[in-house]
Amino acid sequence: MPAACCSPARDVPPAERAEPLAAAAAPAVEHDDVALAGGRFEMGDAFDEGYPSDGETPVHPVELGGFRIDATAVTNAMFARFVEETGYRSDAERYGSSAVFHLLSTAGRGEVIGAAAGAPWWLNVAGADWAHPTGPSSSWRDVPEHPAVHVSHDDALAYCRWAGRRLPTEAEWEFAARGGLEGRRFAWGDELTPDGEHRCNIWQGEFPRTNTGDDGFVGTAPVRSFPANGYGLYEVAGNVWEWCADWFLPKYYRKAPVQEPKGPTIGAGRVMRGGSFLCHDSYCHRYRVAARSSNTPESSSSNCGFRTVAL
Repeated sequence: MPAACCSPARDVPPAERAEPLAAAAAPAVEHDDVALAGGRFEMGDAFDEGYPSDGETPVHPVELGGFRIDATAVTNAMFARFVEETGYRSDAERYGSSAVFHLLSTAGRGEVIGAAAGAPWWLNVAGADWAHPTGPSSSWRDVPEHPAVHVSHDDALAYCRWAGRRLPTEAEWEFAARGGLEGRRFAWGDELTPDGEHRCNIWQGEFPRTNTGDDGFVGTAPVRSFPANGYGLYEVAGNVWEWCADWFLPKYYRKAPVQEPKGPTIGAGRVMRGGSFLCHDSYCHRYRVAARSSNTPESSSSNCGFRTVAL
């Protein structure tokens, strides 16, 4: 199964994981929520185009109650306020490094610790974190409206505890991402570029050496760079992977409950949805609305962020 568009996992002993963060009384960040009434939809890959090991089938009915979800991924400016208010240190900061795609790295030779085994385009960069997205000399202040990246699942949960919010379940994420379109390949229909228009930030060119940037971006794009889906959500395809609350098991869809599925109780990692700017149908067409992937909760990279749901 190709996994080039996903970041390498970080294997961290449980004893080294961050402690839970107490919620603030009144977090100073506003979230632009989209209110969804919920309903019944068919979840999964109706085209049978996914990788078998990802478990995108069988298509199965799901019924959800109403919920309110972020219109965009959490931005650098939003995450910065969280850090300012709490003094939180992300997993990447505590571990001292994170995964940066090689074409984006601004790290000096001495700052590159190594490359991922089997995926040398992923560099382990010392000093890369949410505040320094391409290396220690870079700054989030240069890209405040881009999605916060180098955010682990644990970091996303810490933000949610502070903000009085939560991560979406995988079912909620897909329901919201579909934007009311039933059984379609993408959030806007079945064609990738209808009328020649790019609808998402993914890879164009020859991976991993040349990204032509035909969609306007080589790395992350600011939120709201592409048209919203039918429910008003932006960048649910491409740009950055988004963490979901669920554990990941490829066989889960075979026995998933119809009512409010929460995912399995165990798994090899946490679910990620939406794909990223590194996805391309030649090796990783996971920007389809049914596509799913996963990573370990401590892992972070320059192409993974999150959006949240109101409590």
